[in-house]
Amino acid sequence: MAVRFVILGAGPAGNQAASYAARHGAKVTLVERDVVGGAAHLWDCIPSKAMIATGGAMAYVERSEGMGLASLDAALDPDALKGRITAIEDRLRTSTEDLLSDQGVRVIRGTGRLTGPHGVAVETTDGTEELEADAILVATGSRPRIPDWCEPDGDRILTTRQAYPPPVLPEHLVVIGSGVTGVEFVHMFAAFGSKVTLVVSRQQVLPNKDPEVAAALEEEFLRRGVRLFIGARAVGIDRTDEGVAVRCDDGRVARGSHALLAIGLVPNSEGLGLQDAGVDVDERGYVPVNHHCQSNVPHIYAAGDLSGKLPLSSVAAMQGRKIAEHVMGMQAREHRHLDYDKAPQAVFTEPEIAEVGVAETEAFATGRKIRVTKVPFSSNPKALINNDARGFVKIVSDPATGIVLGGSIVGGHAAELISVLALAVNCNLRVVDVVDSLLVHPSLAESLSEAAE
Repeated sequence: MAVRFVILGAGPAGNQAASYAARHGAKVTLVERDVVGGAAHLWDCIPSKAMIATGGAMAYVERSEGMGLASLDAALDPDALKGRITAIEDRLRTSTEDLLSDQGVRVIRGTGRLTGPHGVAVETTDGTEELEADAILVATGSRPRIPDWCEPDGDRILTTRQAYPPPVLPEHLVVIGSGVTGVEFVHMFAAFGSKVTLVVSRQQVLPNKDPEVAAALEEEFLRRGVRLFIGARAVGIDRTDEGVAVRCDDGRVARGSHALLAIGLVPNSEGLGLQDAGVDVDERGYVPVNHHCQSNVPHIYAAGDLSGKLPLSSVAAMQGRKIAEHVMGMQAREHRHLDYDKAPQAVFTEPEIAEVGVAETEAFATGRKIRVTKVPFSSNPKALINNDARGFVKIVSDPATGIVLGGSIVGGHAAELISVLALAVNCNLRVVDVVDSLLVHPSLAESLSEAAE
C-alpha cells in the first residue's frame, strides 16, 4: 500500500517533498491556501530579485561611460516593472502546478489543520475534507514581523510584501532593519533614484556578517548618497504632512516620504492544530526538529521557515527532499544529512555579497586556527573588462590540512561564484584542489584559484 503523505504548504519545501515522494510511489496530497510555489518565494524572493535585477541594469548603464560608450540614461517604468514581476510569478507558478499534476500530486486549495497524529482537516470553498496520513509535513512558511510600535497602512508605512513594487516610487524611503532584506531594499530603491535612509540598530549593516564584508557595503551605500543611522533602534513611526518620521531610541528622527519595515519574520504556526497532534512548538512559534526534520512526533515533519533553521528557499527545498527520502525509507542507503553550517548564502546588493562555511571572525572568536587568503577583484582582468573591480574573494582554510572551511565574496556575480567554494566546503576539498582546477580565462572565477594559493 502506498504511503499516504499529506503536506501543508506548497512553498519550496512542500513542493520538493511532494515531487520527490510522488516520483518514488507515495500518494501525495498537497494543501495550499495562497499560492502554489510559496508565498515567501513568489511574493518575496522572486519579486525582490526581479526588482534588484532592474536596479542592477540601471547601475550597469551608469557605468557604461567607462566602457567606451557615450553617456546613456535609464529611467524606471514602474508599470512595466510591475508587469514584468507578475509575468515571472505567473510563469513560475504555472510550471510548478503543471509539474505536480504530471507527477500525480493532488493539490487541494484550502486551509489545513491537524486534527490528531494522523488526521488533517482541510477547509475549502466546498466545505471540510478529512484526510488520513501516514506521514505529515507542515511547511506553512512565515510572514513579516510587525512590532507593537508600528501599524503598517500599505500607503506610507509598508511591510516588505507591500513593496514589490510599492504603490508609488518613494521620494525618500526610510528602511528599518539592516539585515539581508533591509540592505537589498536600500540597494534597489537607491538604484531607482529614491533617497534612502537606513536605520541600523547595531554598529554595522549585516550584523551577522564578516565586518570587512559589511564595511564594503557601507562604503558603497555612502558613495551612492544613502544616509546611515548607525546604532539607532527604531521605536516608533509617525505620519506627518510630508510623509513619515521614524523615532529612534537615541533621540534621532529619520524623516522621509515612506517607511519600510524589514525586521524579521514570524512563523505561521497558529491555527494548525499542532498541539492537537502532540507536536511541540517553542516560545517563538517554531517547531523544533532533528536532523531528519522530524518533530517530537516522528511521522510529523516541519520544514522551511517553520523549522526555525536558515530562512532560505534553497534550504527549504533541500529539507523537502531529505524529508521525502526519510518518509519513503530511503535513508537506509547512503544518506547525507543537511548541514546548515555549510549552506551558501547571498545578498543581492550592488555589489553582490556571498558567503559559505566558517567565517573569519567566527574562527577568531572561538580560537580556531585558520589560514585566510584574500584577493581583490581589482587585479582580475574580467572585472576590469566589466568596468566593475569592486570587492574581493576571501578563502578560509585549515592550515594543517589545507581543507577549505569557508569563504566570502564581495563583487559582481558573487552569488554564482560562491557555488565553487560551497562545493569545496561540502566535499572537504583542499585549497590545492581549487588551485589545480582549470578555469576559463578571462573570468571572475580566476580570483578563486588565486585566493586559494
